[in-house]
Amino acid sequence: MKVFMLGWEFPPHISGGLGTACYGLTKGLDEIGVDVSFVLPTAIPVSADSHITLRTPLSMLAAGPGKGGPQMLGGEAQPAHRFEHVQFHRLRALLQPYATPHIQEQTLRKLLELSAQGKLDLPENLLPKELAEQLAAIQPPTQLPKGAFAPGAGAQYAGDLMGQVYRYARLAVTLSRMEDFDVVHAHDWMTYPAALAVKAARHKPLVVHVHSTEFDRSGEHINQQVYDVERAGMHGADRVVCVSHLTRSMVVARYGVAPEKVRVVYNAVEMPDGDGLQMKPIRLNEKIVLFLGRVTMQKGPEYFLRAAKKVVEKYDNVRFIMAGSGDMITACIREVADLGLGRYVTFTGFLRGQDVDRVFEMADLYVMPSVSEPFGIAPLEALSHNVPVIISKQSGISEVLTHALKVDFWDIDEMANKILAVLRHPPLQKTLRDHGTIELQKFSWRDSAERLREVYQEVVRA
Repeated sequence: MKVFMLGWEFPPHISGGLGTACYGLTKGLDEIGVDVSFVLPTAIPVSADSHITLRTPLSMLAAGPGKGGPQMLGGEAQPAHRFEHVQFHRLRALLQPYATPHIQEQTLRKLLELSAQGKLDLPENLLPKELAEQLAAIQPPTQLPKGAFAPGAGAQYAGDLMGQVYRYARLAVTLSRMEDFDVVHAHDWMTYPAALAVKAARHKPLVVHVHSTEFDRSGEHINQQVYDVERAGMHGADRVVCVSHLTRSMVVARYGVAPEKVRVVYNAVEMPDGDGLQMKPIRLNEKIVLFLGRVTMQKGPEYFLRAAKKVVEKYDNVRFIMAGSGDMITACIREVADLGLGRYVTFTGFLRGQDVDRVFEMADLYVMPSVSEPFGIAPLEALSHNVPVIISKQSGISEVLTHALKVDFWDIDEMANKILAVLRHPPLQKTLRDHGTIELQKFSWRDSAERLREVYQEVVRA
């Protein structure tokens, strides 16, 4: 089985759970012998991706079909996982849905700088002029970037994102003509136009993977253009894979997809190496309650802070850590000030890699108060670090995680009561940790990959 896979992020360059899921599923497919050609956008920092082998269409053509040697990025760094059945390809498109205009401008300027220094490994016909034109198209931060989506109450999308989505699609079709594969697999809405185009050009079956919907990201204030792309991708696919039954219900009800072509494949977690399951001493005298995720409406950070206010009124030997970044970060800082929580709340900004491990090692409790969470990998990551969790009932992970405390995201009184119960009663914390660790054994990326292979086989046989 050979899969042409389309995605827009991959560790360590990630903005959320999608990149983690793509890595886990791809690694699982690699372990069971499924051949994958994974297609990524170009705008990934060269030094950050030393564990990924990337090839461009031009480098393959220059070497001849099947003869192009992989090009490692990042100099002498060794890969964290050596893929045996996976090749990664990069296309010249900038897909950064959650970046601010300022961040996007910084990225483009960095690309120009690396190109000028000869440190950016790009095909010869990608001239710095093209990047300069993209940079020139970005207006000052006080204005709306050219081609950007109008701001509103929902998710914020940066820059000329839709233009880059269709650029990625055109290049993906070109690449697909040089590849031999049985099925197309597309992750998240930004890759759906590319997937539909490749399906039409190569007459191959299509599987689209729904990790999140526009309703999850934006509530009822959806971006119609994004919704239309999502709906077209789901209806044009031969199978739709959802990360939970919660998401499956959303896909059927909100997007009108036929139930018989929707499948559920749960996400999993990568277990830490060595003694990662052993609780390490917490240096601070305070108890640590952790929020880790994008600071956006979807993740419910304001409910976390309002529950924190109720907790400190009864138990003040506690610190609430907000790890993450997003469009609500300024509002959350103001909320902390308004609630008088300055000495109890610490903002860390976006964390990755070992910093995520360290913050989990410090935590006594992890809270995921998401308003709408298709799955939720972070609670599994917390349990893998022996940290008990409180999760929103409005999450896909609540379908399958038994040994966790569950609460409606809006019920800040009950959320506060459950936080207090864990902090005040060590036996409860120990029980949640012990049973949660055992429960993790049922989550395996290899098992998820096996389920995906079954879906591939369905569409190939049809």
